[in-house]
Amino acid sequence: MAGKKKKKSAPAGTQIARNKRATYDYKIDEKFEAGVALQGWEVKSLREGRVQLVDAYVQIIRMEAWLYNCSITPLITASSHNPAVTQRPRKLLLHRRELARLVGAVERKGYTIVAMSLYWKNGRVKCEIGIGKGKREFDKRATIKDRDWQRDKARVVRAH
Repeated sequence: MAGKKKKKSAPAGTQIARNKRATYDYKIDEKFEAGVALQGWEVKSLREGRVQLVDAYVQIIRMEAWLYNCSITPLITASSHNPAVTQRPRKLLLHRRELARLVGAVERKGYTIVAMSLYWKNGRVKCEIGIGKGKREFDKRATIKDRDWQRDKARVVRAH
């Protein structure tokens, strides 16, 4: 008997895409890990890194979480018998308790749910989502000032 060949997949925990804008625009209080229901051509495109999460957000409709504005560009070699829609809503797979916490945070406390990153875990695509409140302009300026200070501090330490 011939030995079974393992399928090649991305290493565990490999990041596909990250939404840097989310941490700039929102103060993230809590993070969740959700599975993503994808079609075959979308998985192939994710392996090539053809995804954008810049304006991606999550909405909960009838106790189901949906990812909106996540743009996955199809490959040229993708099959043509299925029409490829780049920005279709994608279902997020969460436990009932997690969904209940998200609903409570959004409806009672006024939080927003944003997509933070997409990554591989055990051969599956996971989406890290965060709940947070939007920052005001002075909060954003403080974030920029702190980031610049950390960079200058690191530069001084390296010089000495």
